[in-house]
Amino acid sequence: MSEAFGAAARVTLAPGPRQAREAPAAAPEPDDEWALPEGRAWVYLADRTRGLTRPVILGDGFNSGPSDLNYSWEILERGPYPFVGELRRRGYDVILLGFDERGASILDNAKVARAAIREAIARRDGDHPLTVGGFSMGGLVTRYALAKMEHDGGPENDHQTALYFSYDSPHRGAWIPLALQSFAHYIRRLNAAFSEQINSPAARQLLWQHITEWDDSPETDKERGTFLAELERVGGWPKRPKKIGVANGVRIGQSNGVRPGEKAFHGKGLAITGTHLHTQSVGEDQLVAQLRVVTLRKPRIRTSGIPEIDGAPGGTLEGFGILADELNKIPALIGLGSQADVRAHCFVPTVSAIALRDIDSHEKLYEPITAAEDELSELDEFRCASKNEGHTLVTEELCAWIMDRLP
Repeated sequence: MSEAFGAAARVTLAPGPRQAREAPAAAPEPDDEWALPEGRAWVYLADRTRGLTRPVILGDGFNSGPSDLNYSWEILERGPYPFVGELRRRGYDVILLGFDERGASILDNAKVARAAIREAIARRDGDHPLTVGGFSMGGLVTRYALAKMEHDGGPENDHQTALYFSYDSPHRGAWIPLALQSFAHYIRRLNAAFSEQINSPAARQLLWQHITEWDDSPETDKERGTFLAELERVGGWPKRPKKIGVANGVRIGQSNGVRPGEKAFHGKGLAITGTHLHTQSVGEDQLVAQLRVVTLRKPRIRTSGIPEIDGAPGGTLEGFGILADELNKIPALIGLGSQADVRAHCFVPTVSAIALRDIDSHEKLYEPITAAEDELSELDEFRCASKNEGHTLVTEELCAWIMDRLP
C-alpha cells in the first residue's frame, strides 16, 4: 500500500489554462538559449539576420520545479492569442525567462532576472530600450529586480528599461482557499508535493493568508513580511521605467459567480469519503473544511475574519478542479476518488493585480473601481479584463493594450 500511496505525490496546483497542464506539444527551437545562474532564457528573435535589437523579457510565473519552455509556449502562443508571435511580428525580440526552481524565493529568482537584463544589454545591437515584465509571480520577480538595480546603482546596474509590465501579478497578495491548504497538509503522507508547494518560499511570499499545518490559524507568513520589507527597502518599485499592468478580472465589482459557503469539493473514494471542502464565508467561526483520510476521525476547519474572497473579481485558478482531476488519475483501489462541485476560485483579485487596494475586506475586493481611483494605483497605467477569466489567460484584449505601449 505504501508504494500505491507514492503515486499520489504528483498532485500540485499549476496556475494556467487547463490544456497547458496536459503534456503540451514541443515549443519551436529558440534562436538562442542563455544559461544563467539558477535559471535560463530562451530567445526568439524577430529577425535572425538582424540579431537582438529590441528585447522584451517575459518572466515565468509560480509553480513547482524548473520552468518548462513547452508549458510556457502553450500558454503564450497556442491559447486565445499568440502573444509571442505578435511581438515578433511587430519587430520585438522575445526573451522567455525561466527559473531552476519556480517555488524558490522571489528574491532569489530576481537574481536570474538581473542576469538576463545584463545579458540582453550586452548582446543587444544598438541602444533600443528594454521592456521587462512577467506573468503572475514573474511580474513581482522583475519588479524587485529592476528596483534593486536602481537602488544599488553603478554601471553594472543600469537596466536601460523603458517599460515595466505585470500580467495578473499579485502585487497585494494572492489567495489559495484555506480549505485547500488544510487538505494539502492533511494528506501529506499521501501527497507530499501538494503540501510542499503550499509551503514553498514563493507561495509563502505570494499568499495573503497562509497555513503551514492543517490545523494552523491563518496568518501572513513571515516569508511574506520579509519579502515586502526588502521590496520596500529598495524603493518598492523601479522609478525609471513606465509601470503598467493588466488584470484578468473586472473593475466593476462583479463576482466570478462563486458563492460563499458552498460545497466545492468532496471525497468519493473510500479513503477520503467524509472530506468536504467549502468556499470561504465571511464572519466568525465559519466552516471551510471537514477532513478525512483513511481514519474515522473527521476534524473540522473553521475561520474567522476572512472575506468572501473565493468569489471576488479577479483572475481565477481551478484549484478545486485540479485537485479532483489529479486525485482521480490515481488508481481507484487507493480510494482517493473525488469530485469538484466548484472548480475555480479567485486567485489574484483585480485590486491586487492593479496595485490599488489590499484584499483583506469585502469592500476592498468588491467595490467597483471608479475613474477617480485610477490615479491611486501604484502603477502608472493599468487595464482590467471585460470579464473575470482564468489567471494569466493570454487574450488579445490585454496583450494588444500592452503592445501598444511598448517603446
